[in-house]
Amino acid sequence: MNSNVEVVAIDHEPDAAEAQKLAEEVDIILACPPTFAERMRLNEAAVSAGKPLIDAAQWGMMGSLIVTDPGRTACLRCIYPDEPEFEEFFPVVGAISSAIGSLAALEAIKLLSGTGRSMAGRMLMFDGHDSRTRMMDLQRDPECPVCGGINRPAVE
Repeated sequence: MNSNVEVVAIDHEPDAAEAQKLAEEVDIILACPPTFAERMRLNEAAVSAGKPLIDAAQWGMMGSLIVTDPGRTACLRCIYPDEPEFEEFFPVVGAISSAIGSLAALEAIKLLSGTGRSMAGRMLMFDGHDSRTRMMDLQRDPECPVCGGINRPAVE
């Protein structure tokens, strides 16, 4: 519907090389894969390409949203130095997916349009059990094996 937007769908999980190639071709990366391995692969591609990453995740009644800006904010590896064990069958509540997905889309719109204040460098946690949200500032790990050596000036 918008001639300035191109959407390319892929029907498989990209390996590291394909993820890197795709990251270099886009303006922003929205990630919502089920495993940490996939999330970390997209994180590495985003950092390498210097592209913002919006990571949306959920487990049962809990949801999280992280926006990273390579060289300026913590990347996913800074936040999760060790990948937790993956549960192959984990609970998914559609309302949580919908809420976190809508917030991820809003962050993408803000980043792409330059409107509003991005939540880059912060993590939003949503607890659906008692309808509470929590926003946390994230700190970069200067020794991070993914982004530790990359620095970009702050945006005023």
